[in-house]
Amino acid sequence: MLKNLFRRWGQGDRASTVRDSLAGLSLACMNIPQVLGYARIAGMPAVTGLYTVLLPLVAFAGVGSSRHLVVAADSATAAIFSSALARMAPPGSAHYMALVSMVALLSAGFLLAARLFRLGFLADFLSRTVLVGFMAGVGLQVGIAMTYDMLGLQATAHNPFLQFVELLKALPHLAPLSAAISLVMCLLLYTGEKFAPHKPLALVLVVGSIFASWAMGLEARGVALVGPLSGGLPSLHFPRVGWNDMLSLLPVATSCVFVIIAQSAATSRTYAYKFQEDVDANRDILGLSAANAVAALSGTFTVNGSPTQTAMAVQAGARSQKAQLVFACVTLVVLLFLTGPLHYLPRCVLGAIVFSVAMGMIDLRALWRIRQESPGEFGLALITAATVVGVGVEQGILVAIVLSLFRHVRHSYEPHTMVLQEDAQTKLLEASPVKAGVETEPGLIVYRFCADLFYANCNRFADDIRFLIKTAPTPVRCIVVDASAITDIDYSAASLLRTVLQELQAKSVLIAFGRVNPFLRADMDRHRISAVLGEGNIYAQLHTAVAAARSHARCEKA
Repeated sequence: MLKNLFRRWGQGDRASTVRDSLAGLSLACMNIPQVLGYARIAGMPAVTGLYTVLLPLVAFAGVGSSRHLVVAADSATAAIFSSALARMAPPGSAHYMALVSMVALLSAGFLLAARLFRLGFLADFLSRTVLVGFMAGVGLQVGIAMTYDMLGLQATAHNPFLQFVELLKALPHLAPLSAAISLVMCLLLYTGEKFAPHKPLALVLVVGSIFASWAMGLEARGVALVGPLSGGLPSLHFPRVGWNDMLSLLPVATSCVFVIIAQSAATSRTYAYKFQEDVDANRDILGLSAANAVAALSGTFTVNGSPTQTAMAVQAGARSQKAQLVFACVTLVVLLFLTGPLHYLPRCVLGAIVFSVAMGMIDLRALWRIRQESPGEFGLALITAATVVGVGVEQGILVAIVLSLFRHVRHSYEPHTMVLQEDAQTKLLEASPVKAGVETEPGLIVYRFCADLFYANCNRFADDIRFLIKTAPTPVRCIVVDASAITDIDYSAASLLRTVLQELQAKSVLIAFGRVNPFLRADMDRHRISAVLGEGNIYAQLHTAVAAARSHARCEKA
């Protein structure tokens, strides 16, 4: 890993090194306040947020392949494990911190297994649609949780919906000064995001609020502070967790791993495509495993490829992991010399910063585009978001995966099927929907099935063939199947297809397959469909199959 770090630092010219160094400095200024806030989401001491941008950053920079991905604390994974572990131990307690570190260690183990089995493709099982819905749900959940800090209240419920109900009941008891500070912070952050998006406004607000808290004695006026932070380097140790607790943590770590793989892969691919670079998803998984392993051993929580922090790094001018290494160096300086002033940081300020980040996770423009282009997928995104808010983040992950797969299976289960008819002007075969009385020409039907044949949709194929023969205006002598979209036939579909072929042969109806690719031909041979069809009725081109069918039909008429 060290060798790779030195190699990466030596890449590029002096100008690129200076650019990446300045970008890393800017990234640290913008993101150090955020990771302190993410520690609040995680239910961990604020200093552990700084630990996520120390050794984990260095570990990924030395092992991963992406030149842009920033691996650090992330609100999505923090929300996943905090909502589950809060039921097992009081947040911030020694037992809770050990559980959190063990989740990171288990995540590292699962990610290592995913790399060994080359499971980078798992990221593809979360469609962008449900991922947008999932992130919106997480944003709402985090926003509700941070509202308590912003108003000077204490949450007792763990479910986001129950937290919201409890929040409404507790509003008369809010701390007026904390609420006022939070409102001003949110307005400033919103204004800064709109007019100065690349400036470290969050850092300026944190420094200003620390000075104001110290000078004005805000703690004595009812404003809760972050409190003492232990400075210095993290102590390396193995988290001590009982066997039963470890078994209880397995589903939590699994949920984190799905989010880590999906979110990190999507982010790294986005910027690799933007800068026309190659990215190795499996090597990135190995880098994420290393980052989570050192996070666990250094007493902090699960880290992830952060879309928001990566976007900030790119906007700041970062073009390699050198920027992340500079970010880690700045964090080291803060840990060694600047943790004392952080004692005076008001929690409502951190809450407002994280609340603003959480609201940014709700991509209203993307949701609106999905609604305009695909109302069905928009419904899936809303269901995912509602599950995250109403039930929990872990369940939202499972729903997101299930809905993504369901949508894919539904497309295959209900494929487009058509009959090709000759256009009167162009004399070319044009597709029209399957309906009663449709034929290509008297005695001939060219039928297109636009999906692979498998157990769930093979009855659709058989029903269409029988329906077209039954409703044809003239006796059908030949059927040609346009198999251009079929690449695979499973055992169940093959069994039904052989039955249909035998029915047609009993009725003296010839059936041929055109545009048969090598993969389909291999399946047809293996399932004995070729033997039932006859060697002369399988064609690589559609026009030769249609010509042969027309010749057969003319012979039948004669």
